[in-house]
Amino acid sequence: MLDTLYWLIAMFIFLLIELATISLATVWFAAGAAAAALVATVTNNGYVQFAVFFIVSLATLFLFRPSIAKRFNKKTVPTNVDSLIGRRVIVTEKVDNIAATGTATLNGNEWTARSASDNVTFEAGENATVSEISGVKLILTK
Repeated sequence: MLDTLYWLIAMFIFLLIELATISLATVWFAAGAAAAALVATVTNNGYVQFAVFFIVSLATLFLFRPSIAKRFNKKTVPTNVDSLIGRRVIVTEKVDNIAATGTATLNGNEWTARSASDNVTFEAGENATVSEISGVKLILTK
């Protein structure tokens, strides 16, 4: 009976830590402690209780964290660079991946530019679309 109480106290502490941090870090251990508390009502074997705690904690962490984290992190704000994807640019120097040349102007700033495909080039003055950003280079498509 005392083991059950210890596991319930551990569960309560894990939940308090989770409420204080709201980081999905200890809620999994709270679930493991709850499972261990249930097992403690059946057996006094500490090894079995700890094994259940460990297994349930890891199982809930790996099974549920990815989907729950997606729901909590919906408010991720794109960086300024991410907002440039899909924008149109003007090529200021021929973009040629083979020759490793090319620049483009976007929002009045000159960027190093490369083509999304090695066999596609862009001539100076041509318009292109930013498909991705790799480091400090714009990756362009037609």
